[in-house]
Amino acid sequence: MAYDKFNIVTSSAVPLPIENVDTDQIIPARFLKATERKGFGDNLFRDWRYNPDNTPKKDFVLNNPIYGGKILVGGKNFGSGSSREHAAWAVYDYGFRCVVSSFFADIFRNNCLNIGVLPVQVTSEFLHKIFTAIEADPKTELEINLPDQSITILATGEKESFDINDYKKANMLNGFDDIDFLLNIKEKISEYAQDTPL
Repeated sequence: MAYDKFNIVTSSAVPLPIENVDTDQIIPARFLKATERKGFGDNLFRDWRYNPDNTPKKDFVLNNPIYGGKILVGGKNFGSGSSREHAAWAVYDYGFRCVVSSFFADIFRNNCLNIGVLPVQVTSEFLHKIFTAIEADPKTELEINLPDQSITILATGEKESFDINDYKKANMLNGFDDIDFLLNIKEKISEYAQDTPL
């Protein structure tokens, strides 16, 4: 399933300065029955966003209208716990194209990369600077530059580089998942198969 190409995203950000956010908090297990990637955004952080009677919790950041944007900024060790793909689906379906943290669980990171959410890992010091900038001005914008592999706090000009696998980077720039990538090179695969003796 192809997704929107990721090149440069400039956006305000939603701060979630909580460490060790696991996948069951991102999308509770009771919402994992669907097999399509649609509708999971409604239940992103469900138990943190809503009371048992389904009324919004006023003190949770996603219910605060002063915050918004395509970037979620989380605390250290974001996406730990089970390997459920639905956690990444919920982040994407809600509208986030990027998650910033000082450390990601490997499986969650890969699940994000497979569906078009860019996990940007920064140093603890830079993460602190981001949270401080957003606290000072909720409309603070970040620039996520995938070609240059950099993240910039536009208000201060402070910048840091991030790492990404070359294959995943190329896929994100083209809006490809793994199947799209194979379909894009199917002629080369056919030529190789024809030229390679069994």
